[in-house]
Amino acid sequence: MSISHPQGPPGGAADDEPRPEPIRFYGVSWVDRSGGYMARRVVLTLAALLLAVLGATVLWLGYAGLDDSGTAGWLRAMVVIAFAICTAMAGLRTWIRYTRPAPENAVDESAFRSIKVVGFVGVFFAYALRSAIEAPGERLRRADHDAALDRYRRRTERRSGHPARKGRKKGRARRA
Repeated sequence: MSISHPQGPPGGAADDEPRPEPIRFYGVSWVDRSGGYMARRVVLTLAALLLAVLGATVLWLGYAGLDDSGTAGWLRAMVVIAFAICTAMAGLRTWIRYTRPAPENAVDESAFRSIKVVGFVGVFFAYALRSAIEAPGERLRRADHDAALDRYRRRTERRSGHPARKGRKKGRARRA
């Protein structure tokens, strides 16, 4: 039986140095954009676009089924309007979640879960657009990580030096 020891932090960082938060499908490769970062972005962008097109096709088939069944025109219009509004809201909320920090008095995202399920095409489309630019949420995580590193460096710079020499003043001899 072998015991595996955890590896040290990447890049030889100190043990108490802040570590970046992983992003789904990217891990922490977004920090230095290594480990197939660009390939993942391309694949995930294309996959999200494909899922958005497939989702729109499924919705179109559903509408065609309503149309063929002789459903009233007002009901078909309501279905189209509901899907359009939910798609727009879900896409916009997803885009905002990836580009702006959440305000302190933000509404819980679970309250919009049903809208995101109905407007799933907008979620896929927003993910695809954001993946084309950078990993979704990368800018926010990078800002948080850089701020945490700055705080860490300021804190460790203040502690550097020999602690026994802090209290002594120059020119005075130590009492024995």
